[in-house]
Order: sequence, then C-alpha cells, then structure tokens
Amino acid sequence: MDTSSTTTHDHGSAAGGVDAQRLLWAGFMAILAAGVGFSIRAGILGQWAEQYGFTQTELGAITGGGLTGFGIIILLSSLIADRIGFGPLMFAAFVMHLISAALTLATGAAFQAGGKPLAFQCLFWGMFLFAIGNGIAEAVVNPLVATLFPKNKTHYLNILHAGWPGGLILGGLASFCMSGGLASFFMAGSEGVKPVAWQIQISLFLIPVVLYGLMVLGQRFPRSEASTSGVSYRDMLGELGLVGAAVICGLLALFFKSDLGLSPVVSAGIAAGLLALFGAATGFRLGHLLLAALLVIHAMVGYVELGTDSWISKITGAIMASPANGLLLFVYTSALMFALRFFAGPIVERISPLGLLALSALFGSLGLWLLGNAEGAVMCIVAATIYGIGKTFLWPTMLAVVSEQFPKGGAITIGAAGGVGMLSAGLLGGPGIGFLQDQNASQHLQRADQAVYERYKSPKENEFLWMKTAGLDGSKVGVLADGGKEAERALKLLEQENAKPEAIAAQRTLVDWWTGSASATAAADKTLVDAAGLFGGRRALILTALVPATMFACYSLLLAWFRARGGYQARGMHGH
Repeated sequence: MDTSSTTTHDHGSAAGGVDAQRLLWAGFMAILAAGVGFSIRAGILGQWAEQYGFTQTELGAITGGGLTGFGIIILLSSLIADRIGFGPLMFAAFVMHLISAALTLATGAAFQAGGKPLAFQCLFWGMFLFAIGNGIAEAVVNPLVATLFPKNKTHYLNILHAGWPGGLILGGLASFCMSGGLASFFMAGSEGVKPVAWQIQISLFLIPVVLYGLMVLGQRFPRSEASTSGVSYRDMLGELGLVGAAVICGLLALFFKSDLGLSPVVSAGIAAGLLALFGAATGFRLGHLLLAALLVIHAMVGYVELGTDSWISKITGAIMASPANGLLLFVYTSALMFALRFFAGPIVERISPLGLLALSALFGSLGLWLLGNAEGAVMCIVAATIYGIGKTFLWPTMLAVVSEQFPKGGAITIGAAGGVGMLSAGLLGGPGIGFLQDQNASQHLQRADQAVYERYKSPKENEFLWMKTAGLDGSKVGVLADGGKEAERALKLLEQENAKPEAIAAQRTLVDWWTGSASATAAADKTLVDAAGLFGGRRALILTALVPATMFACYSLLLAWFRARGGYQARGMHGH
C-alpha cells in the first residue's frame, strides 16, 4: 500500500493516482464492518453462554469496555497517522480484523483443548482485537475523507458515517433471522427453531472487511492536508495545544479512576504528568480555545448519542411492554440515520454546519423529552423519529467542523474529537444514564413500598463521578425477572468447575435468598420492581435531554460568535 503524497478533487475523480471515491467507500465498508460485528455479537451471547457455560458476568467481561478502548485507540492511532501514513495504518486495521476473526472462530477448538478458561481467552482477545481494528480504521478514515474532499467535508463525512447505522441494521436483521426470530415471527409454535451456528453469524462481518481490504489493495493514499502543506509534526500537536490536551487528559483521569481502579489523587497525577509531557513536546503552546470548546461539545455528543444507544432499546422496550419492539424501534432509528446521512450536503449549503448542529441538538433534546413522557407504541415511534433525526448529523458534522477550522492539525485534531466522543460515551454516557436509572428507580420503589425496596436494594452504593446512590441489585432483579433460572444455572456451573469458594458461596447466597424467601412474594414484588425500573428509565431520558439542550445553547453562542466575525467559513491551511 502506497502512501505517496498527492491531492485530489472534491468530485472524487482520480487525481494524482488517488481514487477518492474508491477510498471513500473502502472507509464506509470499514465502519460498516464495525457496526455488523457489534450488532451480531449482541445476538449470539446466548449461544456462547449455552455452549461454553459462561455466566452473564463473564459475558459482560468479554464484551465490556468497547467504547472506552475504542476511544483510546483512536487517540493513539491519530498521533501517528501523519507520521507513518494512512496506508500502513489501514493495513494494520485489516490485519487486526482478520486476527480477531481467527481467534474468535478458534473458540470451539480451544474449548475442546482447554475447556472454558481457554474459550474465554479466545473470545476476550478476539473482541479486544476487533475493537482495536475498529479504532485504527476510525482514526484513518476520518482524516482520509477530510483530505479527499477538502471543500465538502460535512457531506462526505456524513456519507462515510452512514456505514455505522448501516452495519447495525444489517447485523441486527441477520441476527434476528439467523437466531430463529424470523420463523417465530411468521409461524406460531416455532419457538424451538434452532439458531444458525454462531460461527456462521459472526463471520458475516468478514464480508465488509474483505471488501475494504480489496478496495484499498494497491491504492495510493494521500497525505493529510497538513502534511502536504509542510506543517511540522510539532505544529500539528501545537494546534491541539494545552487547552485541547487538557480536555483529553481530564477524561483519561476519569478512565484511570473508574476503569483501572486507581485512587483519584493518583489518577489526577498521571493525567497531569501526561499533560506536562504534551506541553514539553509542543513548547507549551496554549492551542485554541475554540478547539477546546468543540472537544467539550463533542464529549456531550458522545454522551447523548452512543451513551443513549446503550440503553434506549431496553427503556423503550419497557415503555411498550415488549423488548422485541424496543429492538425494532432501535433498528428503525438506525435506518433513519442511514438514509438521512446521505443528504447532509444539500442541508449544509442552506444553513451551514453549525446551523445543522444547532437544529440537530434541538431535535435531539425534544425527542428524548418526548420519549421519556411517551405512552404507547405510537408516541414512542413519533418521539424516536424526532430523536433519530436529531442525532443523525451530530457526530460526522462535528468532525467536519473540527477539520474545517483546524486543518493544520491533520489527523491529530480530528482524531482528538473522535477519541473524546468515544471516551465520553464509555466513561460518562453509558454509566451516567445507568446511574440516573438506578437513582430514580430506587427512589420510586422506596416511595411505593419500603419493604420491597429493602429486599431488592444493592448491598453497596453505585458511584458516578461525585454522586452516590443505593440502586436496585441487578442480580436480584435478574433473578426476579426469570424466576431464578440463570442464578441456578450459574451456581451449577461454578460447582462443576470447582470455582473459588467465595464465588460459589456468593452465588449460593443469591439462590438461597430466592428459594428461601423472595420467591414467595415474587408476583407482587415484580409489579412494583418493573414499575420502578420503567420510572427510572423514563426519568433518565428526560434528564438526558438536558445534554442536547446545553449543546443547542453552545451552538447558538458559536453561531453568534462566527456571525460577528463575518459568518462561518472553513479555514484554509494559512488560517488563524
């Protein structure tokens, strides 16, 4: 793969040996592969549990940390993209995707050779390498498309990112059909239909992987605008500057504390040390306050889009009293995003990228508020449509604005935005929306029946940032939901495997709690616990609507600021 320097035109014809359209669609396929892999994986967890004897906790360990890891890989890859070129990095992403598939597909053989522990390692590292492949690809394709189409970044970055909802739809529908969902949908009494082997299902993500591999084979890759214009690596870092790096280091401090379990003082110390190192590398350049502001806003985008996506089908499924309908509603909003992202260009020609972002934030806030207050399927669909329209353009258009305002940052500034969005989704969005559900559900249940609350409350407090709440115990609520089946299955597995005595004792305590006392009041308890969960979900959506409302205020201020300076315009390489 050649990384020769060249430029290209916005209409996408081959210029200087670079086929812009071919590279655009290769990037689209790379992002599509990530979407297909994520959605199919969600559908085959049950088969993994059944075949290899995994508990829900173990499945969570296999799939966890995706967004946070994704964000860190984007940041690291972006730092080296301009140094080693887009081509070698895209090849590295391709190799990671292939190795992740090989490891995952080797799980059956590993299980026969070394039992459950070896099967766990295959799946864990397979998923980990899949996330690395996705992160490297994302770090390449964003600056690549911004370089290929310098005069039309918003339009083409939106087309590029249509690959994500496209992958979610294809993977979701494939999983639904292959897991027997289609048969049960059309034929009554076909619940026992055997799902297609998970190995075949997970292999589907290899189709877009092979396609993007073939599409980039032998292609010449451009260098970023910054590299082509002779901007030094130190100056690229300087565009991010101390204020931009401070936003990233703030999120990394949270990562060290919440994901690595370090103390707040140690976490803050490491983050401060990284910021000092960055300052030394750039000659302590301050950077741009506008870029730091855009990074903070993009952290909010990550919170509200990807963070909400982690929960929305569960919450809407509870509102409509049908988990399947909640999933279908998510597929519908993904389809809406996929279609609309092809039309960002004509919209931006009329109202500018910041105008589109302000309108999107307004729709996102209204949609979430309506979802939180929705009654019945029709209002859920109306609210989800408004929310879906709102979140469609946020992520890719923010990347375009960062690239248009700070082209001298090359892959570093656009990568900083993508990395911050992913870190925020993993560290703030998912956990924050979960915390709001816990807090409101437990308060609701406490008001309804103190005795039931005492029976189901978590033994330890749930923490998020500086806040604490004693939420409902997820394992006890899960036992109530399925009548203790999963708890008893997990206990048998632990006993068969001669697991650690404390793990067996904890699981036996849960089973004894159910069989000894809780099952007797289960029918009455379930009504109250379900109602509390529904209330918590609704309140979480209504409170989350404040995030895009804040974004709308930020975009309005930026619009006023640009208007005072003659209107929004993309900056050239000699701007600032």
